[in-house]
Amino acid sequence: MLIKHKEGKVKSMFYVEEDGKILAEMVYSKPSPNKMVIEHTEVDESLGGKGVGKQLVYAGVEFARTNNLKIVPLCPFAKKVLDRTPEWQDVLA
Repeated sequence: MLIKHKEGKVKSMFYVEEDGKILAEMVYSKPSPNKMVIEHTEVDESLGGKGVGKQLVYAGVEFARTNNLKIVPLCPFAKKVLDRTPEWQDVLA
């Protein structure tokens, strides 16, 4: 599954797209140069049970590591995934 990344001025996202339609997304903002706030994660039911949401969170973790960012997971799903994955907790604020 190809996870794409789109950076905006206010909101950015990691997402999965098929035929021009976004089927899964994890939206985040960067309120400061060293902080990334995961605001929302959503996966279309057609991709349910395939671990796509976790892959989106992992893409965010890798992005945070590469860019020396700390993650604040406001999204309940992202928080749950990060809490359950000890090897990703180095990026938590």
